Amino acid sequence: MTETTAAVTDRAVDAAALAGTVALEHDMTVWGLFLQADMVVKAVMLVLVLASIWCWAIIFEKWVVFKRLNAKAGSFETAFWSGEPLEQLYKRVHKRAGDPLSRTFCAGMHEWTLSTENERSRGDLSASLSQRIDRAMTTTINREMGILERYMTFLATVGSTAPFIGLFGTVWGIMNSFAAIAGSQNTSLAVVAPGIAEALFATALGLVAAIPAVVAYNKFSADLNRYGDRLDAFSSEFSSILSRHLEQEERLTKKAA
Repeated sequence: MTETTAAVTDRAVDAAALAGTVALEHDMTVWGLFLQADMVVKAVMLVLVLASIWCWAIIFEKWVVFKRLNAKAGSFETAFWSGEPLEQLYKRVHKRAGDPLSRTFCAGMHEWTLSTENERSRGDLSASLSQRIDRAMTTTINREMGILERYMTFLATVGSTAPFIGLFGTVWGIMNSFAAIAGSQNTSLAVVAPGIAEALFATALGLVAAIPAVVAYNKFSADLNRYGDRLDAFSSEFSSILSRHLEQEERLTKKAA
């Protein structure tokens, strides 16, 4: 009985000594976990850190862009509905149109001004002119929305794949921990804890990269949809205004005849 107690005590002392030695050999800080990780796990961590940095750069850029676009759209709509003649507004903004809404307006007005008064007075060309104006504005809207949607695919990709990339690093690190157990013939937590900590750190980095990317993608997707609806609504209203102008010119031409 005495020998058994002594053996248990000796094993406890050895485990404590081993734990102290491992704790001294392994730096459990974030930087230490990275430096002590396997090369494959290091590569996974670097990929996730770079993806996270790029995602935050995209998030900041999109936030600034949407804030500026909404402000410019509000200013342009105020000028558009102020009663200023469309031709005068076009001359004032077409050389410095810096947002999708004003570019859409300029595309429609460009087609309008290209048509001559004689062409607009002929009823058989009125429908053709309206179609050209609608097509020009639709093309401009599609092009501008394509520019605004740039890098959204990257946010979606990081949001969906980063956790699995981190999980791959975790699985690889745990495999190395089991290999360390087999090599040392010791199942003490002090032996396997550093490797497991390094492995789990990869999963944590995956979540750090994925969560902001998913939240930002959902938020900016909603902003894009709202802004696209705003452009479509303006295009429809502007087309209606130009159609009324065409009808008015046709009536005046018929009266003059």
